[in-house]
Amino acid sequence: MGTYYAKPGEVKREWLLIDAKDQVLGRLATQAAHILKGKHKPEYTPHIDTGDFVVIINADKIRLTGNKAAQKTYHRHSGYPGGLKAESFTQAMERHPQRVIERAVKGMLPKNTLGRAQGKKLKVYAGSEHPHTAQQPRTIELEA
Repeated sequence: MGTYYAKPGEVKREWLLIDAKDQVLGRLATQAAHILKGKHKPEYTPHIDTGDFVVIINADKIRLTGNKAAQKTYHRHSGYPGGLKAESFTQAMERHPQRVIERAVKGMLPKNTLGRAQGKKLKVYAGSEHPHTAQQPRTIELEA
């Protein structure tokens, strides 16, 4: 009996809904990345995108532990001399709370074509409403 490898056409994708209210950012991101990679399925294959779609709501109600909310900074560079921009976690949450979760989850995915394809299956929304009701996402409770 040989090792089973999933084929791209055989993968059955499911839509999962995660409520981020009062969840810790890192723990939420690791579990979302786990689902996006497909590691929760028995037919997981490392070189095939076997993951499910993940819809995260209430991104504006995420929290950090300890003093990280005041100390954590996000950096980006324009490419020009002196073009380094920095913003704190609280500033980032005021401007675009969904990007904070997207950045945390995508940082845990592979940095290649496969990781970019897995990252496209992540949908994050700041409020409790989302446009994916037609896909009938199954609500899951995260492990504490």
